[in-house]
Amino acid sequence: MKKFTFDYISPRVVFGAGCLSALPDEVERFGTRRFLVLSTPDQHNVAKDIARPVRDVVAGYFDRATMHVPVEVVEEAERAFAASGADSVIAVGGGSTTGLAKILSMRLGVPSLVIPTTYAGSEMTTIWGITEGGLKRTGRDAKVLPKTVIYDPLLTIGLPPAISVTSGLNAIAHAAEGLYSAELNPILESMCKQGIGALIDAIPRLVGNPADIEARTGALFGAWLCGTVLSHLGMGLHHKLCHTLGGTLNLPHAETHAIVLPHAMSYNLPNAEAARRLLQGVVGDDDVPGALYDLAKRCGAPLSLAEIGMRTEDISLVRDLALKDQYPNPRALESDALETLLANAFYGRRPSLT
Repeated sequence: MKKFTFDYISPRVVFGAGCLSALPDEVERFGTRRFLVLSTPDQHNVAKDIARPVRDVVAGYFDRATMHVPVEVVEEAERAFAASGADSVIAVGGGSTTGLAKILSMRLGVPSLVIPTTYAGSEMTTIWGITEGGLKRTGRDAKVLPKTVIYDPLLTIGLPPAISVTSGLNAIAHAAEGLYSAELNPILESMCKQGIGALIDAIPRLVGNPADIEARTGALFGAWLCGTVLSHLGMGLHHKLCHTLGGTLNLPHAETHAIVLPHAMSYNLPNAEAARRLLQGVVGDDDVPGALYDLAKRCGAPLSLAEIGMRTEDISLVRDLALKDQYPNPRALESDALETLLANAFYGRRPSLT
């Protein structure tokens, strides 16, 4: 076993079916606070219902969270935060709401409590992102990490199967790329394998029965682990492409990750032997990219970037942007090969290690 140093960081986690009942106790742990409750527009009522037991400490609601965290929405939220007299944040929802909470924590220096309702995993990471002028900037800052995360699988029961599948595949992407990170250590490797395994088991079961509490619990556990991995390990080509596709073309976040994942694995795994072997064991198939593509297809996820809004002329644009400010990656980013990858993802062709 190689030598390693592991500076583990994590929010306080409350996990399990029905654990939302702990919200008043968790809020009390914050001390005397006034919370602005964040959500997307379509989850406004859900957020109000969740916050009802602590309504005495709710300073207000902001329901304009938007995917890719546009700077205009951030500025609007900052004004709402100041006007409400809040000094803390409760975020209810998926990656869009969590992302907004992170930026507020970073820019205003305020603590957050996050209650996820999808499998994005963003709540466990120090990674932030903000979109301005058609470009998405990302970075890492310990300030954005929530103080507490409450994972209650019962809150995901109403999550439509399509979103369950794509957000689950999004989480898998974090751990799959983590397996070829230079910072990988035995603890994080175990988290990668356990997180991916939990989601691969849960996703088909959720499609078959969206009300399966055990499957929902397994998926949320997998998302927790995969998000933790993302916080501690460097990412590569997959995340570079998805940040470019999302920030520049405004493609939906989870769907983009789900589509790009098998193609990025097809590009990288021939140059990442240890990661390939580990993924083959977890996925249960020698052809990891093909197996991930087949899982997405079988579970009804979108398979092509064209069907979520990308245009043919965007292929060269995204290729050129991806070649700038490159992330560390097992295989060098080659212009022609990258264009082929994007074309395959655009048309939804099945990738393969062969």
